[in-house]
Amino acid sequence: MLEKIFENSLWSSRFMVILAVIFGLIGAIVLFAVASIDIIVTAKYVFTTYVTGAHPEKFHQDVVGGIIGAVDLYLIGVVMLLFAFGLYELFISEIDPAKDEEGKENKLLAIHSLDQLKDKISKVIVMVLVVGFFQKVGHTDYTTPIEMLYFALSITAVAVGLYFLSKVGKK
Repeated sequence: MLEKIFENSLWSSRFMVILAVIFGLIGAIVLFAVASIDIIVTAKYVFTTYVTGAHPEKFHQDVVGGIIGAVDLYLIGVVMLLFAFGLYELFISEIDPAKDEEGKENKLLAIHSLDQLKDKISKVIVMVLVVGFFQKVGHTDYTTPIEMLYFALSITAVAVGLYFLSKVGKK
């Protein structure tokens, strides 16, 4: 009897994961809101710059950097969503509204194992790193030919890495 009570308690303890799910969703909402505000601020900067006729130095780099920074935040928000959905489906229950009328599940957020969750999150994290890389590259000044060579090689390395990442998990 004691064993049965312990096992039931142990099995029910999986519901603690609901805290990570709730706060993961809150984190995603916050990141989406902050990224959206960044886009609005960047759009206002562009609008006022063109209305006033001013053209600050590095204007285009600032605009592109602001937008890329927002994309970065959106991608991290997606990581939080994947994390929340994955934990919920793995530990609590399948998400019934994710299925269509015929009972087929939406493949986008379907997660059936920790390996699938890890794979989806790691791919988005790699994209976050790529976006962050290009944000940094946009604010770098290149003065010598060797720096341009390093720039070209780094972009090639990112492209090759993305190519191999796209092959992971495919048969």
